[in-house]
Amino acid sequence: MDLLAGSSILAAGARTKLSLTTPHAGTGLCDIRLLADGAAAPTRPLPLIINESEPVTVDRDEVFLVEDWRVTAEGAALAPGVDPKGAETIFTVNGAAHADILVRGHQRIRLRLINGCQRAVIAVKIADVDVRVMAIDGQPAEPFSARNGAVVLPPGGRSDVFVDVPPVPGATKAILLHDGTAARPVGSLIVGSELPIRSAPLPPAPPLPSNGLPDRLDLKSAVRVELPLDAPDWTSPAKFSASSPPAFQAKTGRTVVLALTNRTQIATVFHLHGHSFRLLDRLDDGWKPYWLDTLALEPGQTQRIAFAAATAGRFLIESIATDWAAPRLLRWYEVR
Repeated sequence: MDLLAGSSILAAGARTKLSLTTPHAGTGLCDIRLLADGAAAPTRPLPLIINESEPVTVDRDEVFLVEDWRVTAEGAALAPGVDPKGAETIFTVNGAAHADILVRGHQRIRLRLINGCQRAVIAVKIADVDVRVMAIDGQPAEPFSARNGAVVLPPGGRSDVFVDVPPVPGATKAILLHDGTAARPVGSLIVGSELPIRSAPLPPAPPLPSNGLPDRLDLKSAVRVELPLDAPDWTSPAKFSASSPPAFQAKTGRTVVLALTNRTQIATVFHLHGHSFRLLDRLDDGWKPYWLDTLALEPGQTQRIAFAAATAGRFLIESIATDWAAPRLLRWYEVR
């Protein structure tokens, strides 16, 4: 959080360079929209891809970045944080209205699905193929098949999926996007007329190389924190101050368990900077077989998450309702 709290905010027209370390491979998002609410125009996120040091058996690696827009009758694109007042909703993929990906039979495609939408939770579905989830929010997962070929992504969420193309020349597999109101086609996998790239499909893919996150979390001695997402301590980025008290503190090496509660009447998205977390089971006796950094909570829902406080520093946490006019809200935490 130190960049936001310090004097490093970049003035219009200015330039600077940042030197960043990238300890983990994976699909990330360069999201510079913290101060973008109510701006003259929306700010776009960019994919940030860190490749694995070990080879991954795929034939193609494709980014699939979904963005949403609110466009007025005059053709102006509105920034979030303001009432769209009936503006038309438009979705794009990699900046285009429709993304066609030309493939060959028996190819294995790695699709890096990224929800770059401002506020919307979406589902991306590829019809009639096995969609194998390999990583979520930049961290390898135990591979599993997406139910009905659909992957749900909160704003800022990422999922790496493998798709093995069927050897049917001329076949088209629609890619559908659902935003909770309607399903719409936003792309296609189009099998070309060439012979399949190989005579038989590849064997099932092994898990992606580990990023070194712990196999186990010590829940018994964890620091436990109740964190309502509608508490008055949350503030807008423009009003954020380093002098505000932290939401919680933990020593390096401790496990932290957060009880996130959404007491509002609308789905709300939580984002944790600096660490990846496990989503705990209802009985708090285990966790889902993947890591996250972003989580959507339904109205009235409480979810518990756990992470190992491995990196010392002061980090932001975000809360944002799934409404175009909703403000982005911040708090912070410290690992000492």
